[in-house]
Amino acid sequence: QGITLNMMSLGGIALAVGLLVDNAIVVLENIARHKEQGKDAFTAAKSGTSEVAMAITASTLTTVAVFFPLVFVEGIAGQLFRDQALTVTFALLASLVVALTLIPTMAARERSTKVATVAAQPATVIPSVRRWYYWPALPFRLLGRAVRGLLMLLVTALTLLFRLVSRMLTLLFRPLLAAVQWLLNKLDGVYRRALQAALSLKVITIGVTLLVAAGCFALLPRLGADVIPSMSQGEFYVEVQLPVGSAIEQTDKVLTKLAAIAAEQGAVKRSYAQAGTGAQMTVDPSIGGSHWGKLNIVLHSDASAEQEQQVIDTLRDYLALQPDITVKIDRPQLFSFSTPLEVELAGYELPELKTAADNLVKALEAEARFTDVKTSLRPGQPEITLYFNHALLSQLGMTSHEVAKRVAAYVGGELAGQYSVNDRKVDIRVRLAEQYRQSEQQLAQLIINPGSAKPLPLSAVAEIKRETGPSEITRIGQQRVAVVSANLAFGDLEQATQKAADILAAQRLPYGVTAAVMGQSEEMQRAYTSLTMALLLAVFLVYLVMASQFENLLQPLLILFTVPLAGAGAVLGLWLTDTRLSVIVFIGLIMLAGIVVNNAIVLIDRINQLRAAGLALQPAIIEAGASRLRPVLMTTLTTVLGLLPMALGSGDGSEIRAPMAITVIFGLALATMLTLLFIPVLYALFNRDQAATVTAAVSPAQEANL
Repeated sequence: QGITLNMMSLGGIALAVGLLVDNAIVVLENIARHKEQGKDAFTAAKSGTSEVAMAITASTLTTVAVFFPLVFVEGIAGQLFRDQALTVTFALLASLVVALTLIPTMAARERSTKVATVAAQPATVIPSVRRWYYWPALPFRLLGRAVRGLLMLLVTALTLLFRLVSRMLTLLFRPLLAAVQWLLNKLDGVYRRALQAALSLKVITIGVTLLVAAGCFALLPRLGADVIPSMSQGEFYVEVQLPVGSAIEQTDKVLTKLAAIAAEQGAVKRSYAQAGTGAQMTVDPSIGGSHWGKLNIVLHSDASAEQEQQVIDTLRDYLALQPDITVKIDRPQLFSFSTPLEVELAGYELPELKTAADNLVKALEAEARFTDVKTSLRPGQPEITLYFNHALLSQLGMTSHEVAKRVAAYVGGELAGQYSVNDRKVDIRVRLAEQYRQSEQQLAQLIINPGSAKPLPLSAVAEIKRETGPSEITRIGQQRVAVVSANLAFGDLEQATQKAADILAAQRLPYGVTAAVMGQSEEMQRAYTSLTMALLLAVFLVYLVMASQFENLLQPLLILFTVPLAGAGAVLGLWLTDTRLSVIVFIGLIMLAGIVVNNAIVLIDRINQLRAAGLALQPAIIEAGASRLRPVLMTTLTTVLGLLPMALGSGDGSEIRAPMAITVIFGLALATMLTLLFIPVLYALFNRDQAATVTAAVSPAQEANL
């Protein structure tokens, strides 16, 4: 598929480690159960695999089905997780093939205790005929024999070493294996009694399960929400803007002081700065000139996120005491996002827009949650503005365009021609001498109608003012806007958006000015909407896969009850670990929808098989639950342990991987504990009036084995 090895595709492989062994565990455990019943290895492998083939195929396809919609998710979520979704899909399909072919084949092998005897046959001596190439090829044959002998010796040594290590590990882990076996036997007995009690008290069991799930979902408003978790990269920058016209020496002095303060912090490794920039070096006119500067700070590789925040707070506290300095502190962007909070003020008149923007900036700065507040309507360079008297110009037979063009030629010059210097063409620009264009008074005396009988100065038809214009005029959708942006000092994006909306509602905007909260909140809403549709599509695809496998519409619906239970566990895990909702958590929930149904599929499939063999409803449920307890616990543990390093991991990108792993771990753990009792009770509740036959197809060989 042309996918490279990157943070997301490698994360997909790490994510799949715990899932890949699930199919093999179910197959191998069922084969081992048949061997314990006294069957030979070949029969046990054949019967054990055929019993669970449909169940593991359905469980694998349900997991693949939830990854499929991620390929079509829009926005940052789709860009991030497409590689991961495809990686996990390919790996799971390969694990299914291995579980249905290679695992049974290896399990069917049995060490032979018989020594093959071969009847002695009289040897017939055949005289060898030596060809002409016998002697020339002799050294090569000897070399081949020597290499073959060395290889056989190496294989023998490795085999002996492997058997020695295996025997030592067997002796070492035998007590542990015995303890695990004892624990499993105890769990089997406890589970049988618990399941028997749950089947006797169906309403209480369902009520307690729903109450636990509701209690977990009640924690949802306390989580908060972001688009992507903030990533600590060990580097950040401080961007400062002094008043327009400040000398570059003054900008450099501020940056030097900041660098000195940063160097005093133990977590800082080095810093480098840029003072001033030419207007042609950037498309943003607000940072063109000597009043702009940027300080980049690199931390030590072992610096924690808390140390990084401490350095940021120290620099921010110093800059807060400096007058007339606009500050922005941010990290290098791995992903292209808007500022966390942006308020778009739309209107036509720039003075009203500036008034509204300045008032909003003051209101946001008064709230401790917001920091680095700034507006796009910042003062630009000083300029001289001409306000023409159009009525007077019309009486004189002139237009403002003609006068403005003549003034521009006086001040800026007009190209009159070119002359050659050493094969180079040099422009000849004609304009007034510098001593005649240095002040407003001199500009007011410029003649606008040269050659006329009555010369008129510029001051006769225009009012001349010295002003400071805007650094830029931003338009969105053909509408003039002022964008007020801010970073977050603490809290999550959802709370900040709500607070900004409250502040905005309290503002008295000038007539004709409208406001809307935008920024990352808009991106978050778009991503959440897309992921919600992907989650619903994933659940629907899971239902279709299960319905086609079970050839039944009700039983897959019962299995889908595990999905909200898993969601409750995920919410509980996020609350316990103080993890916010984000696009990453949504991806984990979508994955969970496909993973969590696997245990219920294996359990209900076994109940169907036992009922098809003639067992009554309740004994079939109890026997199926007991026989599937061990593979359910093993597959859950392998998935949880496989994701544990991602949940606890550190390093670049760990902030993206950890929320997804936490979501799946807690969701799967709680859903498994509740599923072992909740799903059998639901099955008994909805099948109590049915005959003890189901639509599941069972082969004669399976019936005999049952």
